[in-house]
Amino acid sequence: MSDLELWYDHPAAEWTQALPVGNGRLGAMIFGGAAHDRLQLNEDTLWTGGPYSPVNPEAREHLDEVRRMLFENRFTEAEALAERHLMARPVKQMSYQPAGDLWIDQPGAGAAQNYRRSLDLETATAQTRFSVGGVNYTREIYATAADGVIVLHMTADRPGSISAGFSLTSGQPGAARPATADTLSWSGTNRSAHGIEGRIRLRLGAKILASGGSVTLEGPVIRVDSADEVLVLLDAATSFRRFDDVSGDPDIAVERRLDAAARKSAAALKSSHIADYRSLFDRFGIALGDSPAANMPTDTRLAANTQSPDPALAALYIQYARYLMIASSRPGTQAANLQGVWNDLVDPPWGSKYTANINLQMNYWLADLANLGECLEPLLRLAEEASVTGAEMAAAHYGARGWVLHHNTDIWRATGPIDGPQWGLWPMGAAWICVQLWDHAVFAGRPDALVRRVYPLIAGAVRFLLDTLVVLPGTDFLVTNPSVSPENIHPYGTSLCAGPAMDRQLARDLFDALEAAAGQLGIEDSLVAEALQARTRIPPDRIGHAGQLQEWLEDWDMQAPEMDHRHVSHLYGLYPSLQISLSGTPEYAAAARRSLEVRGDEATGWGIAWRINLWARLQEGERAQSVVQMLLSPQRTYPNLFDAHPPFQIDGNFGGAAGILEMLVQSDGRTVQLLPALPSAWPRGRLTGVRCRGGIVADLEWHDGRIVSAKLMSRTGQSVTVRYRDETTTAHLPAGLWWTYPISA
Repeated sequence: MSDLELWYDHPAAEWTQALPVGNGRLGAMIFGGAAHDRLQLNEDTLWTGGPYSPVNPEAREHLDEVRRMLFENRFTEAEALAERHLMARPVKQMSYQPAGDLWIDQPGAGAAQNYRRSLDLETATAQTRFSVGGVNYTREIYATAADGVIVLHMTADRPGSISAGFSLTSGQPGAARPATADTLSWSGTNRSAHGIEGRIRLRLGAKILASGGSVTLEGPVIRVDSADEVLVLLDAATSFRRFDDVSGDPDIAVERRLDAAARKSAAALKSSHIADYRSLFDRFGIALGDSPAANMPTDTRLAANTQSPDPALAALYIQYARYLMIASSRPGTQAANLQGVWNDLVDPPWGSKYTANINLQMNYWLADLANLGECLEPLLRLAEEASVTGAEMAAAHYGARGWVLHHNTDIWRATGPIDGPQWGLWPMGAAWICVQLWDHAVFAGRPDALVRRVYPLIAGAVRFLLDTLVVLPGTDFLVTNPSVSPENIHPYGTSLCAGPAMDRQLARDLFDALEAAAGQLGIEDSLVAEALQARTRIPPDRIGHAGQLQEWLEDWDMQAPEMDHRHVSHLYGLYPSLQISLSGTPEYAAAARRSLEVRGDEATGWGIAWRINLWARLQEGERAQSVVQMLLSPQRTYPNLFDAHPPFQIDGNFGGAAGILEMLVQSDGRTVQLLPALPSAWPRGRLTGVRCRGGIVADLEWHDGRIVSAKLMSRTGQSVTVRYRDETTTAHLPAGLWWTYPISA
């Protein structure tokens, strides 16, 4: 039994039991039925609508009035005015769409025995195995980035035993074409939504390559009889080229990829797929001990974890998240959305969009830590594109320079405030993405090429803040107004406010990132000086009467209607930021702990994931592990290990895995801390290839809760402090050479 495998003894009855494969651009969910199987297909550029600008020409003239109302504590009036005049037009964005389905009908397989379906994380291949009439059948499925298609290889241990029918369908507007020779195809368009016309052309295609037997064409269906093996190559493409360009030719794209893949053997396709995938996956390893539960089917194992903690399941969860990262976010693809690259609904929850007040950022918390830095490239490109549309929005709605992103965006890079002011009128999405991209550069060792690419984005977000921060009446402080503390209602009946804690913390990080990036690039201009001066005028974090870190400028927390709200936005300064720490700001760390106690650990899937990271930063290993247990339960994790918000959101997978790693290694660019929040449930373990800020990679092993070996390597020569328990050691790291931690006797 592999410790890198999900497996089940029955087919998937529901979508959240199916197994995902993906190559960044394409995704498929595999149900694994013996007689009737379904591969539900996604393509990352298939969204509703087309290029559009959601600018509201009324917004700018009413902005100052909303600000005045908020400063006068006329909160509900401000919300009503903002609802009428400040929101984007349309007030909804476009949604991510399912592309279609490949259906497989295998007559006579209804009496299957010895059934097993699995997903091997080491090779990124899914398998369905079963026996019928003494013949053993195997379906192997993977999404290859090397050849750009999804591959289904059907084999049997008796020649001439495979008979099956294949068809393509889609819920999008369009129709299947009659099958020709070995090819299935479907052509159509995307859907219109919210008054925005659908302008994308969609093409699905599949080649059915049989060895032996016979092939029959029946309209849009290909039937294979008595074949030795069958190789199916599946692809999808749209006419999308960029957020403002839909002039591509999906027919040519699909035909070229399928024809190129068809010229390769099944063995060659699999070999190139595994080599490409493992070049990313094999950089990192984790073990948290053996578990007898590993012999159980994964859904049974998940249920058993609630009764008896399964450390190896936590390790598997991290590797599964890394698999999902590689499968849903590759250089050149779209960024992972709320569901990665997997969605089966034409009206998915929250549009399966990019929610930039936590969920988009959480999608990428794991990547650097888990040695998958390349997988952040789609997030960087999303920011570059949104900075174009966001500049239009900043000028039209705020009269500001730079660029703005509110709490959501879509593939058309809409950046306006949507849904309603209580959710959407939060102007800090660009700032948060820029801060995260700067942290990505820090993890990578701040290579000049990456810093040069990120700097214009940071500078644009800074310009927007400098132009929109306003003076808090009666003080010299600068605050955002209007804004919200996502998505929490304060005691005055709305979430609209001025200067919430998260905005202030983000502003400080953004100004610091500008200073660091400009210094590295040798940029000396008035923008840096303005930002540093503005930073001194950002109100500091505040501690309330109950000892909590205040979520708002005012001490409202203990009167808020939802004391257990899923968001913990005011604790951004503790995680993912480095502003609050036990050693550097103990009074704020204590206040953050009090806030966590008040808010409680029970939340949505991604909310639980955030709490793991926060308890880890507070070095509360036992508390963090109890929240891991909460996450790894049938209430918060589906049978296929997808995160249950509910419904499915992939941010919980990525954020939860990042939290487990945060329990084992923490870094800030100057210090690497080993096992800062190790729980007693994980007394023995090993971690290899984990990344630390400063371009450092670390390996470590521990027995009986104590480190027995640890070593660090830096991309560039540097010195860092290594902290373990109460011991500190200075590590001098020559470039490219391992430094070994001195173990005490």
